[in-house]
Amino acid sequence: MMDIVSRMMMPLVRRLDPEDAHRLALNALLLGLGGGDGSGGDDPALAVRAMGLRFANPIGIAAGFDKNALVVRPLARAGFGFVEAGTVTPRSQAGNPRPRLFRLEEDRAIINRMGFNNQGIDRFAVRMARLHRVAPSGRHAGARVPVGANLGINKVGADPDRDYPLLVGRVKHYADYIVINLSSPNTPGLRDLQNAARLQTLLQAIAEAHPDRPPLLVKLSPDLAPDEIGPIVEAAIAGGAQGLTVTNTTISRPADLRSVHAGESGGLSGRPLRARAMEVFREVARAASGRLTLVACGGIETGADIVDRIRAGADLIQLYSAFAYEGPSILRRLKRETVRALNAEGFETLADAKGTAR
Repeated sequence: MMDIVSRMMMPLVRRLDPEDAHRLALNALLLGLGGGDGSGGDDPALAVRAMGLRFANPIGIAAGFDKNALVVRPLARAGFGFVEAGTVTPRSQAGNPRPRLFRLEEDRAIINRMGFNNQGIDRFAVRMARLHRVAPSGRHAGARVPVGANLGINKVGADPDRDYPLLVGRVKHYADYIVINLSSPNTPGLRDLQNAARLQTLLQAIAEAHPDRPPLLVKLSPDLAPDEIGPIVEAAIAGGAQGLTVTNTTISRPADLRSVHAGESGGLSGRPLRARAMEVFREVARAASGRLTLVACGGIETGADIVDRIRAGADLIQLYSAFAYEGPSILRRLKRETVRALNAEGFETLADAKGTAR
């Protein structure tokens, strides 16, 4: 029933200003209107083990949707296999001036220049701690799916070598994994931290401060040059990272965009990013050669897309734009399509398919 309500609401939501619609979606999830997958459990063919964690399905919500860890539980109930909250910064910040979020409906895409608007690590950590509590019955009182924390730096007064270790220390007891976001195009100078030498120094600072942390991943840009990818992968491994998220949004603009918003500055996500995200993912997977957990993101909107990324070497995938366009009902569709796509290609499980296209 909730899925029906969700599908009925989405056309109305898309008539609103995108940022107002996002706020409404968060409120609806808080009120329990996100529904649940209602399936009695995911198909075992979709189960994944990665980073020492078990995922009932490989579909996660990407950072940026729940910046302040407000709706982790409702997103888990909606059917996501894992939830990544953030990006959160050491201090709260308002982000860039509005308008800063644009729907490119003709292109099934989004452009954002939000600028890491969030309530800061103090409030974020309190919410993550609440999720981590154990009920008297001994069952986990939180999301019941793996939960990640996505970390970034403030626009003003940032010191990455100080700030990222500080942030890791605040969430390491509550997150199942941690992502350091070095690839948003909307924080000046952030992408410079992807430089291989700089990345290794930053990761070593985190490792020295927190040798007992959960798995750490680095989120990469789709705008990296081919000759940058190999050194970045090696730096991530040398610095002690356990994985990479590939990719964030792009500052490039395909020539065939049709929307009147195509010229807006910021990061482009959704369908037009698919080809570039896949191209960069393949290069990363080749360079990593099975040594890192890989999370694929960018333009994923069908079960076939999911199987393509898994076959290219992904362990997990994330959604953002497709979820923004379709709402929670997309999860049932994607799970059905993924099982069909697996079977059509002769695989019984995602584990059977992983890496077969490399």
